[in-house]
Amino acid sequence: MTHEWPIGRDPVLRQTVSAGMPLSKPAQNRRASGTAGQNRGEIMRILIVTGMEGAENCAGTLARLLGSDCEACEVAQGRRAAISALKRTEFAAVVVDEGIIDSDAAGADMIWEHAGLAIPVQVNFALSGAQRLAREIRMALNRRDRERALAREAAAAAMDSELKSTVAGLLLHSQLALADREVPQPIKEKLRVVADLAGSLREQLAPHPPSQPRM
Repeated sequence: MTHEWPIGRDPVLRQTVSAGMPLSKPAQNRRASGTAGQNRGEIMRILIVTGMEGAENCAGTLARLLGSDCEACEVAQGRRAAISALKRTEFAAVVVDEGIIDSDAAGADMIWEHAGLAIPVQVNFALSGAQRLAREIRMALNRRDRERALAREAAAAAMDSELKSTVAGLLLHSQLALADREVPQPIKEKLRVVADLAGSLREQLAPHPPSQPRM
């Protein structure tokens, strides 16, 4: 059964269609609008997977609502078209109609498997307009950015802890070797250089209290 996109309930989409505005517009020709992805430094492509009529109109409106960082919104009519698009192009988000998920669960799973790093978004297109869809995509992108930031912080903390442990071990073993009377003097000179370097590096890695402003 074929459904039509709910243009009448979406004032933005209704205005776009009635005004004869283009369905999509390259990012370099848009003005910055402070929408999703503005500070990400990347140009987004959105894939919409639905069998509803009028989805192309919604794709154009969605690209306009997402602003200058959205290069294009592409529509795939079903599983095969979606997988073909995912193999051909990298997308920031893949929006799949719940109607397709309900009628072809195995096909939806194949779409998710081919989505790669794209954010999966599941929406009921029979009830959602372009504005709501834009909000869903913005929230998903912001959530991904927060998760990436937390992952980077965790990785940096782990590397910092491992480096500090390595430096401490190097300093300890070099100092123990220097205390050994049987170690020849030329080797002690080299060990002393290693110990000095390890101590200097440990000081650099140590957290420093914030400087107090001068009165």
